[in-house]
Amino acid sequence: MMNDKVLSIILGGGQGTRLYPLTETRSKPAVNIAGKYRLVDIPISNCINSGLKRMYVLTQFNSASLNRHIKNTYHFSFFSSAFVDVLAAEQTPDNKGWFQGTADAVRQSMHHVLRHNFEYVLILSGDQLYQMDFNEMLQAHIDGGVDISLATIPVNEKDAPSFGILKTNQDNNITSFIEKPTASLLPDWTSQVSDEMKKQGKNYLASMGIYIFNKDLLIALMNDTSTIDFGKEIIPQAIGKHKILSYQFEGYWTDIGNIESFFEANLGLTDDIPEFNLYDDKQRIFTNARLLPTSKISDTHLQKAVIAEGCIIQAAKIERSVIGIRSRIGKDSTVINTYMMGNDEYESLEKIEKSHIKILAGIGDRCYIKNTIIDKNVRIGDDVKINGGSHLKDQETEYFVVKDGIVVIKKDAVIPQGFSL
Repeated sequence: MMNDKVLSIILGGGQGTRLYPLTETRSKPAVNIAGKYRLVDIPISNCINSGLKRMYVLTQFNSASLNRHIKNTYHFSFFSSAFVDVLAAEQTPDNKGWFQGTADAVRQSMHHVLRHNFEYVLILSGDQLYQMDFNEMLQAHIDGGVDISLATIPVNEKDAPSFGILKTNQDNNITSFIEKPTASLLPDWTSQVSDEMKKQGKNYLASMGIYIFNKDLLIALMNDTSTIDFGKEIIPQAIGKHKILSYQFEGYWTDIGNIESFFEANLGLTDDIPEFNLYDDKQRIFTNARLLPTSKISDTHLQKAVIAEGCIIQAAKIERSVIGIRSRIGKDSTVINTYMMGNDEYESLEKIEKSHIKILAGIGDRCYIKNTIIDKNVRIGDDVKINGGSHLKDQETEYFVVKDGIVVIKKDAVIPQGFSL
C-alpha cells in the first residue's frame, strides 16, 4: 500500500496580504470558498481521495479559525494512523523566529515530521483550487527512479511570466528552471506538451508548487539552513545535482493569489459546466458537516446561482452569484456577480428583540448588490446600493475595500440603510 509510505505537508502560506481583507482575521487556508468550504479543504480532500491520510498543515498567521475548522472537521478512526494536524510556527530553544519561507516552514517542523515512518513527502500549497489523484504522480515518481517530482501545468504566453517556468528532456526530467521570466525570454522556454495543450497555445511548463521528495534527500536539504524557499531556491539549485521529474497535469488548476482570482474562481462555479467540478463522487470535497436545514426561497428569479444550505431568501433576483450557508436576503433585492459567504449562526427573534438589533445579518430589502464579495456575518440595511466595477477607484474604509473594481465588505461589517457606492 502506497499510503503508508507517504506523509503530506500542506503549506499555509504567508500573511496573505494580496487576499486582504479576507485574511484580516484568518489565515489564507481558512478563507471560505464556494459557499460552504474553506481553501484548506481542497488539498486535504485531494489527499483523502488519493488514500493519503497523514497530513500536517503548516501555518503562522491568524491560525485560530483554521485550527478550529480542522479540529471540528477531520476525525478518523482511533484504530487508524490517519490524522490532520495543524503546526503553527513555534519558538523553540533552537529557533526564535517565524517561518521565513516555504522550505523554512518545513525545516522548522521536521522534528514533528520525523516521528513518523515514511519514504516520501508530498508538499502541497494551501491556497489552490484543483482536483488531482496524487497516486498517479507518486507512481510516476517511483517508476522514474527520481529524487524529486514537481507537478507542472502547461500555460500560455500571457500567463507564463507569473510562474516558475521549466524545461525538460525526453524523459520528462527537468533540465532548467527560471522564476517569472520576462516576455522577451519566453521563446527559449517552450516545452514538449500534448497536442491538446498546443492547440490552446499552452507551450510553457509552469511549476504548480506541488512536490514529492524522497525522505533522505529532504532531510539532507533541510539540514542546509541557507535556503528558505522551495520554488525560488531548492528546486533551481537541485537541477543538475538531483534527478527531478516533471509530472504534467492537464486538469483545472488555479492559484488563489489575489482578490480577482478568488472572485473569478468562486463565480466560475455558477457556469453550466464549471471547470472545478464539485459534483463528482470520486473526487469529493470534504468539509465540516454542519447539519443545516434546507434553503428556503420565495418569489426569486434565479439565474446561474449556487446556493448553500440553510438560507432564507426572498430576493427578486439572484444572477451569477454564490450564496453561502445561513444567508438571508430580503424582499425585492437584486444580487448579481456576487459571492456572499453567509453567517456563522442564526439570529433568533428573542436575540433580535433582546439586543435591539436594527439591521439583521444578511442583505436587507430593496438592495442592489453587484460585483461584490460579502464576507461572513455582514449586516446590510434596507435600500443599499453597491455597484462594483472598473469605475470605482481602489480604496479602503472601516467597512469595505475596493480592489480592481471588486467591492469586498469586511467580516462583521454593518452597512447602514440607504448607503450607496
